[in-house]
Amino acid sequence: MTNKYMYFVANWKMYGNLSSLNTLDKVIKFSKSKEIKGGRLIYCPPNTLISSFSKKFNNCQIGIGGQNCHESKDYGAHTGYVNSRMLKNIGAHFVIIGHSENREQGESDKLINLKIKSALEAKLKVIFCIGETLSEKRKKKMHSILSKQIKIGLKNVKNKSNIFLAYEPVWAIGSGLIPKPQDLFKTVEFIKSKFKDKSPKVLYGGSVNPQNITILREINNIDGFLIGGASQNAKKFIDIVKKTYS
Repeated sequence: MTNKYMYFVANWKMYGNLSSLNTLDKVIKFSKSKEIKGGRLIYCPPNTLISSFSKKFNNCQIGIGGQNCHESKDYGAHTGYVNSRMLKNIGAHFVIIGHSENREQGESDKLINLKIKSALEAKLKVIFCIGETLSEKRKKKMHSILSKQIKIGLKNVKNKSNIFLAYEPVWAIGSGLIPKPQDLFKTVEFIKSKFKDKSPKVLYGGSVNPQNITILREINNIDGFLIGGASQNAKKFIDIVKKTYS
């Protein structure tokens, strides 16, 4: 059980269509009820749904975000891409940057740094994903990998007040596995130690579901959760929030 103000970010990945809007009614009703004692719900659907989600959530406090953005601050000849200004224009207030699924497609730490700067300039709040692979974990390179991702990803970013760190061990995503509680606590402490001044909020992501949330909620240095598959089901998403505070 926690009494902290927590963030619950629903990353829908490449799922959803206009009929998915009907599944949000339960979440909207829940967000307005007294059942949620504290915290912020944030939905990051595919770009095709951001505008529709924004209109759907118009009369409630649920936030909207994108799942990635192009690094260019301006418009340009980048077929198939969307930049941070365009996300902001259609109703987004957040954007996920550096997710491992995008890193696997070739996103470098330097590119992620450019994207973060672009997003901040567009007045978006950034959910900055970091995490190690299973191979890196076994080779005991986790700390060096996380340090590198943070150092390069946030290079020359002076104001970090609109940045959330999302620790997502790559080996946990979609696997049903989560780190041992004591290991996760130490990792979050390590991440926060990388910041000399006030550290950003640190979220945990990687196979978060209604079953393991009762374990994760007890790790008192976590500030919220980045939720993938379970967030696509309204009941499961609500259950995660409820169990965090129950």
